[in-house]
Amino acid sequence: MPDNDPTAAAVTDPAALRADCANCFGLCCVALTLTASADFAINKEAGDPCRNLQEDFRCGIHTRLRSEGFAGCTVYDCFGAGQKVSQGTYDGRDWRQAPDSARQMFEVFPVMRRLHELLRYLTEALALPDAGPLHTELRNARDSTERLTLGTAEELVELDVSVHRDGVAALLGRTSELVRATAPRGRKRSHRGGDLIGARLKGADLQGADLRGAYLIAADLRAADLRLADVIGADFRDADLADADLTGALFLTQTQLNAAKGNAATRLPPSLTRPTHWVGTPPGGE
Repeated sequence: MPDNDPTAAAVTDPAALRADCANCFGLCCVALTLTASADFAINKEAGDPCRNLQEDFRCGIHTRLRSEGFAGCTVYDCFGAGQKVSQGTYDGRDWRQAPDSARQMFEVFPVMRRLHELLRYLTEALALPDAGPLHTELRNARDSTERLTLGTAEELVELDVSVHRDGVAALLGRTSELVRATAPRGRKRSHRGGDLIGARLKGADLQGADLRGAYLIAADLRAADLRLADVIGADFRDADLADADLTGALFLTQTQLNAAKGNAATRLPPSLTRPTHWVGTPPGGE
């Protein structure tokens, strides 16, 4: 791999865990299935290019995705898997140049995405001082996950990523317990996987709460305190986060923020960006 290749840096570099569409072959626009809904304006089978994908692998309506009925595209995040598969696994050979490898490439992509998502969480966990007692285990898990991302296309297709994910998830759960225990008054009662759809949680003290996998769709979380809350896998679609405090929220992703609503007063971790569709956000974002 050439020294100037964008994937040459360690994958756990935060930049390598963010989508770099300029170095991807539009994999999310081809490999994934789209179902006509409020999120997508069309039906599309996995393996079929989206009608908006251009010859240079760019989206023809990128600046108009929401107004054109493709809000789901603005929420999706590959965690850097797209450029890793395109420039790493396939060494810059795209599916148009090598159509015989197209089907395999589209199978590799979702596997790589799941691995990169785990790397995103493990990298965050290693930056948490209160998780110090688990740093060795976390580092080992990160390194083993990274090694899996460097496998051949054949190895990645055959990988049972669910088994690896379960082991990492258990370790992240222990990390969460340690960190949330430092919250004032300790950890709150668990809402893990809870049905909080449309819940009225305005001003709620959720500091240190376990919200893993919770359904917070259209929940009113205005001015809620979500510091040190574990939100891994929580569904924030259309949740109102105006004036909420999410600084220090555990395992919060850009995808979750993009799916929610907020305003200029919503407090965010410094590593994340205020979505441009939020009220009071300048057109160029922060």
